[in-house]
Amino acid sequence: MKKKLYLTYLLFGSVTLSLFAQSPQNYSNSASLAQRIKTLTSKYPNLIKSKTLTQTLGGKDIWMLTLGGQNADQKPAIAVVGGVDGKHLLGVEMAIGFAEKLLASSNVDSVKNLLNKQTFYVFPNMSPDATEQYFAKLKYERSGNATKTDDDRDGKLNEDGFDDLDGNGKITWMRVKDATGKYKLNPDDPRSLVLADASKGENGAYILLQEGIDNDKDGQFNEDGEGGVSFNKNASFNYKNFVPGAGEYAVSEKENRALFDFLFDAFNVYAVVAFGPTNNLSSPVVFNPAGLSKRIITSWFEADAKSNALVSERYNKITKTKEAPKTQAEPGDFSQWAYFHYGRLSFSTPGWWVPKVAPDSAKKEKKFTNDDPVAAYLRWAAKEGISDTYTPWKAVSHPDFGGQTVEVGGVDPFVLNNPPYKLVDNIVAKHTDFLVSLAAMAPQIEFVNLKTEKLTDGLTRVTVQLLNTGDLSTYTKIGDRSYFLKKIAVKVNGKNGQEVVSGRKNQTIESLQGKEFKELTWLIKGNGKVTIHAGCPTTGSKSIEVTL
Repeated sequence: MKKKLYLTYLLFGSVTLSLFAQSPQNYSNSASLAQRIKTLTSKYPNLIKSKTLTQTLGGKDIWMLTLGGQNADQKPAIAVVGGVDGKHLLGVEMAIGFAEKLLASSNVDSVKNLLNKQTFYVFPNMSPDATEQYFAKLKYERSGNATKTDDDRDGKLNEDGFDDLDGNGKITWMRVKDATGKYKLNPDDPRSLVLADASKGENGAYILLQEGIDNDKDGQFNEDGEGGVSFNKNASFNYKNFVPGAGEYAVSEKENRALFDFLFDAFNVYAVVAFGPTNNLSSPVVFNPAGLSKRIITSWFEADAKSNALVSERYNKITKTKEAPKTQAEPGDFSQWAYFHYGRLSFSTPGWWVPKVAPDSAKKEKKFTNDDPVAAYLRWAAKEGISDTYTPWKAVSHPDFGGQTVEVGGVDPFVLNNPPYKLVDNIVAKHTDFLVSLAAMAPQIEFVNLKTEKLTDGLTRVTVQLLNTGDLSTYTKIGDRSYFLKKIAVKVNGKNGQEVVSGRKNQTIESLQGKEFKELTWLIKGNGKVTIHAGCPTTGSKSIEVTL
């Protein structure tokens, strides 16, 4: 049977990627992810290597996949990271799905050439302790790993977790009728609640909490349960301690340390793509000169921001996503670390968000008056025929609110961040296209416009231009700030005793922006052939032979 193929949009040409590399029926737990990785490594042994970077305290593997041909660590690379936040199951599917789709099309010439020239380091799930909660007997959104924490600083660990008051196996919401509450029923859809606006004379009528009991009687609900440190709050840039989920200190967790240790040694990585809550692909970062004047800078450099804008334009053309909600990076966010501390171009997207739906006049629906995501989801779900993702409000007896009306219900966990699984394959396909297209923008160097001029006394003037033919810079401007990234090394190698009289025989070149060139010239004494070699980890190497 002829394999169905997906036509990839690329500006440099077209390539076909299989839509049917794998056919899972639901989001992947740790066991099914391991099986998918095992299947890939057995089917494509020459193109993928897998290993466990470390294990979490919960005993879950942190997988690393290396996609590419021979000498993968010597080729320019993109790091692809999923499971950045444990609530974001889609990120895991996007990362492992990318590997599956790319390798399924490895017999296509353009993909074969790509895997020969570049490497992809794929980390499918950095939060396996947290994502496993989706498959647990009690389902609730979790970002933290299995590290035991004292989030309320009372000297006790994990003593006030969630309680399933209505016994339906999932933690939803709890609304308590109270005159001191800050929430009111949403006028657009009374199934959800929104903050009352005091400036408009509105009064709240409800306290809104996640479903549970104040087990330790400290006046707070579910503030110190299982789910300790979040991968996406534990990075070193803009780290904030004494914040729930952040850990005792930056990079305290095994999974963070293992990933960062690997990446710091991977000088060939020129870009990091994170599938997580932050989004700088739908809308690029904005250059802020004031942010560069601080002792600890908080703005992208202008040249890097321009690269982000170029990639963002490509992303929107390929994925055709629109109306993305505004996002703000949390303290300790991974994608921020990848730029400010790792020094690479860092791109991040959740890949999906609740689509906006126009009101149905036949149903007498009206335009929403606020931006409540729950109401938007419920309208979209109804239009798509999606059911069983909302729990109707139900009165319960609550020990902490004697004599008050307490109801449990609302939108189910995970559904605002993760689409129904039937939509995942198409999302993965589009983002696979994007990653392939991003690789086509990689920095690449070429020698062009070689000139030789014979002079007196056996001298030859050699002039050549070293051009970055790619769209992205050979390394970032923030890389200059860190003094950690590798520059382009240029060497003149003679074979017959030739002497470089003028110009440096060995030299390094600062970053070349996309399409930028550097002119090099030497006076060389002697005859025969010399070879000029240039290269760095993010561009690969090039050589040119010159006859004197």
